[in-house]
Amino acid sequence: MSRRKIVISACLLGENVKYDGGNNALHVKILEQWKDEGVLVPLCPEVLGGLSVPRPACEVLQGTNRVVNRIGEDVSEAFSKGAKESLRIAKLEGVCMAILKARSPSCGKDIIYDGTFTSTRVNDSGITCKLLQESGIVVFSEEELSLAEAFWHSKGNAPL
Repeated sequence: MSRRKIVISACLLGENVKYDGGNNALHVKILEQWKDEGVLVPLCPEVLGGLSVPRPACEVLQGTNRVVNRIGEDVSEAFSKGAKESLRIAKLEGVCMAILKARSPSCGKDIIYDGTFTSTRVNDSGITCKLLQESGIVVFSEEELSLAEAFWHSKGNAPL
C-alpha cells in the first residue's frame, strides 16, 4: 500500500544546498522518524531550477514574483522552474504536506525578505511555497513542526 509523503527543504535534512554552500540541518525526533519511515521527499527548488551552490543570496522583490540576487541579476526564471519541478515531484510522490525553510525566497511561508537586502521582512511567501499551496499541499515552516506533526497524524498519514 502506498503512503502519502512529505516534501521537505533539503537544507533542513543537512544537504549543503543553501546559497552559501551550507545547510540548516534540524536534528529532531519527528524528522528522524519520518526519514526512517521513508515518507520524506527532500528537495531544493533553487537547485532544481538550475542555480549553483554556492550562489549569490536572492530575495523576492516586494509585491511581485520577481526574484533578484544580491548582485542585481534577475533569477525569476530559475525560481519559477524550480517551483514547477518541485510541484511535479510532489504530485508524483503523493505528497500531502510540505515542511519548508522559513524566510527563504523559494520556501518561506508567510514571511520573507523584501528584495532590498537590508534584512527587512514582509508578509509574503516564497515562490515554491505559493505554488505548492495553490495546488492544495499544506505547507508548514520548520518553525511549525508541532503543527506539521499534528496535521500528519490527523490527515496526512492515511494511505493513498
